[in-house]
Amino acid sequence: MTIQRVRSKSAKTKALLANPEMALHVPQTRPMNRQSVREMLQQYGMIYVKPVNGTFGRGVIRLEWRANRAHPYWFQSSLRQYRFRTFEAMYAKLLTVKRTQSYLAQQGIELLRHEDRRFDFRVMVQRSPQGIWETTGIIGRLAHPRKIVTNYHSGGTPMPAETLLLPYLGDEPALQAYRGELEALGVEVARTLEQRFPRLQEIGIDVAVDSELNPWILEVNTLPDPYLFRKLNDPAIFRRIYEYAVAYGRFPRKRRKLAPK
Repeated sequence: MTIQRVRSKSAKTKALLANPEMALHVPQTRPMNRQSVREMLQQYGMIYVKPVNGTFGRGVIRLEWRANRAHPYWFQSSLRQYRFRTFEAMYAKLLTVKRTQSYLAQQGIELLRHEDRRFDFRVMVQRSPQGIWETTGIIGRLAHPRKIVTNYHSGGTPMPAETLLLPYLGDEPALQAYRGELEALGVEVARTLEQRFPRLQEIGIDVAVDSELNPWILEVNTLPDPYLFRKLNDPAIFRRIYEYAVAYGRFPRKRRKLAPK
């Protein structure tokens, strides 16, 4: 059976919003246009715009509106920052900076920080050889000091989730309890998406955690990179991820070499 891949962020967001419990964890997301950007900036003060079919954090732009600034409108694309006195000036420049494809506007979530660098998490969820959804790995992604995205391919640093979360949770029992919440969230995301996309076998969920420790589903990748988990010190995590991927056919089974006669 072919493994189902879903590129459209809009389609995946719509599927998640069909589940009222999941909808609580999905930032408001709208097609990007002049009206949606203006209204969402006024409502949230900070938003992200991103390609509908983008990957690796490429093309993502962070926008802010702060009424008390001399230049109230600001956005950053990669390392470049822009400031404007008016919304119209900002939006006109935004159209020249963004990629030509369709974009979404998403409610901005202020990420937690480690050593003044933003971080989020990649939650890996796979169908087990027994056909049951399991969260098989959670890894932290620490943003490049001068970038707005945390993706490894955009300069982010993979780190153990425990290292990033412990200062906010205080002790080991709270840390393990919170990890359990993220694992359960991952499984529920997979079950929800499966209703719309029945041939899914694996997903990678980008999860932001805000200052009140609420988890937010930023994005779901249906072709997640398993090799990111080789950056963790525990090799058993990647080994299980790889074994599951072989079981559902993403990677071929290794043939054992026959001993010479």
